[in-house]
Amino acid sequence: MSPAPDPLSATFAALADPTRRAILTRLAQGESPVGELARPFAMSGPAVTKHLKVLERAGLISRGRAAQQRPAKLEPAALAAASAWLDAYRRFWEGKFDDLDTYLKELQHKETSDE
Repeated sequence: MSPAPDPLSATFAALADPTRRAILTRLAQGESPVGELARPFAMSGPAVTKHLKVLERAGLISRGRAAQQRPAKLEPAALAAASAWLDAYRRFWEGKFDDLDTYLKELQHKETSDE
């Protein structure tokens, strides 16, 4: 049996699937039962339930109980952790683009002064 992935790895693994991302997009509008989540997809309720279990294990959603239904709702904390991790790389690349912009301006200035 393999060890459980760290929370960030579980989040990115869950987000790797377009169906799961679409489910999260839908849940951003409010909680929803499996039947409603399954409606836009060409898949069965049990197939959607498997996707929900992956999202739940990653901490991206939680499932409640309302009568016979188990509505799912978005849990933003796991997305916040992924966003914070990505934000560090965003700042890195923005710095690199700023460096490139400075370099290109220097080249352009050099070309205009050589003329």
